[in-house]
Parts: sequence; structure tokens; C-alpha cells
Amino acid sequence: MLRKGDIFVIWKLDRLARSLKDLVEIVQDLHDREIGFKSLTESIDTTSSGGRLVFHLFGALAEFEHDLIRERTIAGLNAARARGRKGGRKPAMSEADVKKAAAMLLDPSITKKEVAEHFGVARTTLNASLGGLEKR
Repeated sequence: MLRKGDIFVIWKLDRLARSLKDLVEIVQDLHDREIGFKSLTESIDTTSSGGRLVFHLFGALAEFEHDLIRERTIAGLNAARARGRKGGRKPAMSEADVKKAAAMLLDPSITKKEVAEHFGVARTTLNASLGGLEKR
């Protein structure tokens, strides 16, 4: 419903877009349609050339911060792997339990549901664990 000459006002930049790229595209689209943009928290007003400069500087700093966080996260994960740590959830069934379950299933009178109940897991978890048996 925005028209030429209107000013689009938001509380905070992160309320408008998920990424810097999206934010810049939205603000550029508003500019192309001759619609002003104001962010109250960051005191950005793109109706002036100074406001546009501040917007682009904030955007560049936000992207830089995002890249730093990503780099630190990757470095932390690599350091944890080097120390022998592995991320993710622990397997619901141990390797020994999977072998026992496979042996139990050799008996045609025992169902997968019964085996899953015996080990306290869902049937889908049992199937996934048995599927990974040859990978271990």
C-alpha cells in the first residue's frame, strides 16, 4: 500500500529482513519507487544522502559481524573435532545392542516391534540403526 512519497517506518532493521542482501534489496526497491525508509532504533533515514550512507555502512558492518561469527563457529567446531569431539546426538542404540537386535530378528517369530520395545526405542530408530550396521 506504499505510494510514491510515503515513508516506510520500522522499529529495527532485523524486523524487515533476514539477511543483509534482502535488506539492501528491499531498501533499494523502496528507493526505486521513491518511498522513504526509516529505522527508529538505528536512527536511519534514507530520505537524505547522509541517511543512505549510514544505512550502507550499518549493512556492511552487520555483514562483517556475521562473517566473523561464522568463522569463529567453524574454527570452534574444527578445534573440537581435533580434540576428538564429535557433534550431534548420541546414537540411541549401542553397536552391541544393534548386533543383538539383528540376532533377535533372525528368529521369524520375533517382530521388529517387539525388538524395538525390548531395547526401548521406536521401530524407525531400530530400522535406522540396523541400516547403519554394515557401515560400522
